[in-house]
Amino acid sequence: MPYNVQICVDCNNALNQADWWAETLKWAREPSDHEVLQSALDQGIASPTDVVEHQGVRVWRDGAAICPPDQVGQKDRLRILFQPVPEPKTVKDRIHLDVTLGDMAKEEARTRLEQRGATFLYEASQGPQSWYTMADPEGNEFCIG
Repeated sequence: MPYNVQICVDCNNALNQADWWAETLKWAREPSDHEVLQSALDQGIASPTDVVEHQGVRVWRDGAAICPPDQVGQKDRLRILFQPVPEPKTVKDRIHLDVTLGDMAKEEARTRLEQRGATFLYEASQGPQSWYTMADPEGNEFCIG
């Protein structure tokens, strides 16, 4: 049986990164399970400092995940988990996302992403393929093409 893979992204602010990437990919933020969260608090497994209110909902402070909207709640779903780490990003990522744009032109996508806090890094090509390398608001590289 093949394994399922979850991509984990180290970041400073997991909630903001999850929101940004959910909008970018047109994916959904995975909903908070209020009953599990409250049970962990009631049992002393979690403390009140482990949760925050984000967009009107109580959520875990230290992580947020996104997935395609039609896969929310499915066990074997595509998933990106954003987890906070104390250290800042200092070197180029060894792994990154390649975002396929469909019918949208690269230049239009670049402009929209820059308006939302992304940074254009450079343009590259190999044979007939060309792409823009960008960075999300926390500096994580990704490509659009």
